[in-house]
Amino acid sequence: MTADDPAIVSGDSASLEIRKIGFSDLRDALAKGYDDFTAMPSHAVFLCIIYPIIGVILLRFITGQSLLPMLFPVVAGYALVGPFAAIGLYELSRRRELGIDASPAHIFEVLWAPSIGAVAALGVLLTLIFVFWLVAAQEIYRYAFNGVIPTSFDEFARLIFTTHAGWILVFLGNGVGFLFALTAFSVGVVSFPLVLDRHVDAARAIVTSLRAVAANPVTMAAWGLIVAVALALGSLPLFVGLIVVMPVLGHATWHLYRHVVVH
Repeated sequence: MTADDPAIVSGDSASLEIRKIGFSDLRDALAKGYDDFTAMPSHAVFLCIIYPIIGVILLRFITGQSLLPMLFPVVAGYALVGPFAAIGLYELSRRRELGIDASPAHIFEVLWAPSIGAVAALGVLLTLIFVFWLVAAQEIYRYAFNGVIPTSFDEFARLIFTTHAGWILVFLGNGVGFLFALTAFSVGVVSFPLVLDRHVDAARAIVTSLRAVAANPVTMAAWGLIVAVALALGSLPLFVGLIVVMPVLGHATWHLYRHVVVH
C-alpha cells in the first residue's frame, strides 16, 4: 500500500470514529461470516483444522493425573488467543470484500503485511494473558484444595461438585476467569482486524478496541456471550465442531469490526 492509501490512518486512536451498533448488526456479522465460510470452505478448514487437533492433543495431555485440575482452565483459556489465531481468516474476508483473489495462499500474506509488527505485539499480549490465566487458575486450585491432586476424573468431579473447597474453586475460578476473558475480549475484539485493515500500531488498535466496547457495552456483551456459547458447543465432541465454529466466528469478527469502526 502507498502513503495515499485510505486504509492507512494517521493521527491518534480518537481519529477513528466508533459507531453505536445493535443486535441486528450482530446478526448481520454472523450471517456474513457464515457466507464467507460457505464461499471459502476449503480455505477455512485448511486454517482451522488445527483447532480440533490441538484440542484433542491438549485433552489427552492434561488427563494425566498431575495435570487433571488444569483441564477446565486450558479449555476455557483456549479462546483467549482466538483473535490472534484467526488473523488469516480476517485477511480472506478482507480480500473477498474487496473483490480480489481470496485463494488459500493468501491466508499467510499477513506474515508480510506492513502491520505484522503490530499483529505480533497483540498476539504476544493475548498469549501472556493466557499464560497468566493458567498461573492464576493453578494458584486458585492450590488455595482451594491445598495441593491435593485427584487420581481419576471421577474423583476430580466429586471433589468439585460435592465439597466446600470445590464450590470455592468454581465460584472463585469463574470470577477470576471472567476478568481474564473480559480483558482479552476487550483488547482483541476490534484490534486485530483494525491493524490488518488500517495498519495502525498496536497501542492505537487496543485503545480503539476498548473504546468500541465502552461505546457498545450491551451489544458487545451479547457478542461475547455468542462467542462463548458457540465455542462451548463447538468443543463437543472432542473439539471437532470447532472446524465450523472457529472459521465462522473469525469471518464474523471481521464484519463486526466493519460495523463498529467507521470507514
